[in-house]
Amino acid sequence: MESKKKHQKRHVRTGDTVKVIAGNSKGKEGKVTEVIVAKDRVIVEGVNMIKKHIKPNAQNPQGEISEIEGTIHISNVKVVDPSNGEAARTGRKLNDKDKLQRFSKATGKFI
Repeated sequence: MESKKKHQKRHVRTGDTVKVIAGNSKGKEGKVTEVIVAKDRVIVEGVNMIKKHIKPNAQNPQGEISEIEGTIHISNVKVVDPSNGEAARTGRKLNDKDKLQRFSKATGKFI
């Protein structure tokens, strides 16, 4: 039986520009296209490309080998700070409107 764990907020959201800090794609940057909360993984545009074999079918009688983005563990990416363009650790603090908002721990500016 699988235990239900409460999901915390992640430091990465769909649409963020991130830099990969570990793994085969280390150093590459891209935009997050999907966050898979249940598995703590993200899909980043143009990063961690894997080959997928597709069986022949009516539309594609030849079959093919296509390249798609694979998932990366969320701990292996850092959000790129828009103010200086570098990967930064993030935190949360209240903004002017009393709402929690992410900020860069390096510059202290909101993301």
